[in-house]
Amino acid sequence: MKEILRHLFEHRNLNREEARRVLVEISSGKHNHSQIAAFMTVYCMRSITVEELGGFRDAMLELCLRADLSEYEGIDIVGTGGDGKNTFNISTLTSFVVAGAGYHVTKHGNYGVSSVSGSSNVLEKLGYTFSNDIDRLRSDLDKSGICFLHAPLFHPSMKNVGPIRKELGIKTFFNMLGPLANPSFPKHQFLGVLNLELARLYNYINQHHDINYAIIHALDGYDEISLTGPFKMYSNSGEAVYQPSDLGLSAVKASAIYGGDSIDAAAAMFRRILEGEGTEEQENVVIANAAMAIRLIEKEKSIADCVAAAAESLRSGKAREVLKKLVS
Repeated sequence: MKEILRHLFEHRNLNREEARRVLVEISSGKHNHSQIAAFMTVYCMRSITVEELGGFRDAMLELCLRADLSEYEGIDIVGTGGDGKNTFNISTLTSFVVAGAGYHVTKHGNYGVSSVSGSSNVLEKLGYTFSNDIDRLRSDLDKSGICFLHAPLFHPSMKNVGPIRKELGIKTFFNMLGPLANPSFPKHQFLGVLNLELARLYNYINQHHDINYAIIHALDGYDEISLTGPFKMYSNSGEAVYQPSDLGLSAVKASAIYGGDSIDAAAAMFRRILEGEGTEEQENVVIANAAMAIRLIEKEKSIADCVAAAAESLRSGKAREVLKKLVS
């Protein structure tokens, strides 16, 4: 690791194989916590390259506990986090709305590191028990339309990294890696990213893999469709910028999608929105994300039809039933 750190401190990059190898070595416990922290800090001070991100992704997928759920042709709906906005759990709520609309969701998630409440925090608080048993995951999909892949159970080799990330308390390149390392290898991925630079990296990497994808970035800094302004989307078919009005929805203020200061508050807000007690702004933000995720799967559908399907799932109680079935 000393040679790698010296190489990086001289403002040089790693090639894809070097990046893969160093992450495999970190997972094996070959390097101490100080060296790992120094390594992660490098990428807080400079941009990661396509080769480096690709190599880290290769290592994560090489080392993960694979979950073959290919028969479901699932979609993962996930954000990188790290945008510093502390919104409510939009991507997780979106997952339940998409499942309520009749699609299979194989969501990959983790505890919050640089945010108050990650997807794992809120689902655990709501009574969901994590598992990496493939039969349990298939049962969850069959009965509720969604399963949740809690990252630490599928990436046990990363156990040396978790405590260091928590102690640092800031976004690191692992925030970038999570959405690229779903161990179920879903057919569709709806990914939210915290900046346009990362959106372009994701776009380049996904172009070289057999996956149907959309990468979302709100131009005012959110890693999801926030409706606080325009958002950009990269996909297999190109790139485009959308306004809230393109979805038939009104713009919202940032304060309308604030997520609270605790896991308890986040879980309570999550449940309220699913039960139809959220504000119109909160509902519309979830519907916007769910609509564009549905359209990723159903490319022949209009945006208006996808918005209607998402709204019906949320407001009819179908999304709420997904949660009830999942935690029962």
